[in-house]
Order: sequence, then structure tokens, then C-alpha cells
Amino acid sequence: MRNKVIFIIAIVGLLAGLVSAYIFGIEKKPPPPAFNPASNPYGKGIYSNGIIESSQLNGANINIFSEVSGTVVKILVTEGQRIRSGMPLMVIDDSVQRAATAQQKSQAEAARALLEELKAQPRKETLEVAKAQVDNASASLKNAKDQLDKLRESYELDPKSVSRDALDNAENAVKVAKTALEVIRKQYDLTKAGAWTYDIRNQENQYIALTKGYQASSALLNKYTIKAPSDGVVLSISAAVGSFISPQGTYDTYTQGLAPALVLGGTQDYLGVRCYIDEILVHKLPQSAQFAAKMFIRGTDVNIPLEFVRVQPYVSPKIELSNQRTERVDVRVLPILFRFVKPKNVALYPGQLVDVYINEQQK
Repeated sequence: MRNKVIFIIAIVGLLAGLVSAYIFGIEKKPPPPAFNPASNPYGKGIYSNGIIESSQLNGANINIFSEVSGTVVKILVTEGQRIRSGMPLMVIDDSVQRAATAQQKSQAEAARALLEELKAQPRKETLEVAKAQVDNASASLKNAKDQLDKLRESYELDPKSVSRDALDNAENAVKVAKTALEVIRKQYDLTKAGAWTYDIRNQENQYIALTKGYQASSALLNKYTIKAPSDGVVLSISAAVGSFISPQGTYDTYTQGLAPALVLGGTQDYLGVRCYIDEILVHKLPQSAQFAAKMFIRGTDVNIPLEFVRVQPYVSPKIELSNQRTERVDVRVLPILFRFVKPKNVALYPGQLVDVYINEQQK
């Protein structure tokens, strides 16, 4: 009985193994691709990954960073909005800098007022007082001389009528009055001459220094309002009201890195395509004047001919098209830029990846 059970179990295991082998041996059909890959439209075309960007005469998109640090209090534009050069885009809290600028302005104005006061000397009222002091000293000297003359006449008529001591005192009084008059006249001349040129020059330098300090502070205050450097379109805004930004950028919650506060693109009817050609294919490129290229939109059958713009003549380490600077690989590439007229019936945006084939133009 035991042997019979073992035999039955063995037969069942064998059958299960055969059924499993048959089931797992059936070849499954692969699922259809999400979209047909772009086929090379040229006989010897060179393939390249491309990324769409705004069309610029030089460089790429305009990344705007704040020149000062602070908290964002206003965002004056929206993504996709067309802007003009000099248009305010974002406002950073400037309360501390505004107070410092107002203080420096007051200091410069006080220095200017003191400079004008020095240049306006002598003051009419002060000169009148000094002149009155000269007249008073002159009158005192005349009075002292008159007293001395009277005593001398009396002494000459009768030496006993005036003591020698009184005559000496009168002579000393004249000398004192004469000296006092000379001092007061010199003081009058000094007052009449106005402020000393060295004092005026020193105050002028003080005023210039404070004015330049105020101008520098005012220029720094203006940087708390970020303005558009050129005409363009707002592609992205990374900051929000209440977030902190600095010259290094603003914190990106998703990438956990620093990103520019705003990114601007061109306003032209063109879009650009930046292609990266692997260094081992660079020697196969035709002359730039003979470039022919087509761009294929992934997920569609749409292909668009490209117009050659320029080659950036510097082979650099490849950066993945996510544009994260940490994603370098051990490959060097040559950037080539094309452009195309933005089609009206196809939605295309900067940052979109495309397939590009490059070939020599057929004559």
C-alpha cells in the first residue's frame, strides 16, 4: 500500500512538472511600444538627443537670481506672461535697507546744509555785531585819549592839580583801549572773511562721501525689486511669497537643491533646439554651412525641419538633459543649436526632449 501511494505521488509530480514546463515555455508576445521610435530620415544621418529651449542670440534661457537675500513679499508676474525690459518681476522685503537708506540720506542732507552754511558766512547779523564791537572799542579808545589829554593839560598848567599816578593810569588806559581795538578789528576782519577754505574743503569731502554712501545704499535698495533684463516670456517661477531667496537661488522642494528665482525665455516666434553630439561622432559631422536636420516629437509622427543656428565650439562633459549639474557622465559632447518656427497645431514647450537627426544637405 505504501509503495502504491509513493508511485501515485511521483506520477502526479511528473505530470505537474510537464504541465509547468509547457506553460512557461509558451513564448509571450511583447507589448506594442508606447510610440514608434523615430526612424532615420537620412541615409547616413547622425542621431542626437535634443532639448527644446527658447531661441536666444547667445546662451540659453535667462536664469534670474536675486542679488540680495531676503523674504519674497510680492510676485508681480505669472508663468507664461510676456514681459518687457525693466518690468518689475518680484519684490523682496526691503524694510531694513529702506531705513538705512533714509538714514544715510538725512546724513548727506545735514552735511550739505552745513556746507552751505560755511559758504554763506559771514552772516549779516554776525557781521553787524562785530562791526558794533569795533565802533564800541573805537569810542572807548577816544574816551581814554580825551581823558589823558585833559589830565595832561591840567598837569601842564599846574603840576600839583594832577597826581603822577592818575596821569600814568590814564596813559595805561589808552594803551589798553588801543590794544583792545586792534584785537576787535582783527576779529572783525576774521568774521568778514567768512569760513576758512580748509573747513569748507573738509566739509565738501564729508558731503561727497555721505552722498556716495547714500547713492550706494539707494542702488542696493533698488535691487530688492527684481526687474526683467530684457523682453521675454516667464517660463518658470521657483519662489513663492514668504519664501527666502539669496544670490545662490531659492530652495526647490522637489529637487532639494537651489534653483533660479525666475527663468525667462525669448519672445520670438521661434523655439530653439540644443543637441549634444557624442565626441566619437563629431568627426562625421558635415560642414556647418551644409547642415540639414529634422526633429521628431516623441509619442507622435510629427517631424519638423530645423534651421541651423550655431555650434558652440567647445567639447564639454555631458550633462543629462534633466539639467542637474551633478548628473555628469564620462562622455564629452559638442553642443549644436538649431531653431524652428513654432507650429500652431502642436503643443511644444521649452524643456521638452526630442529626437534629432543631422545630415549633410543634398545639393
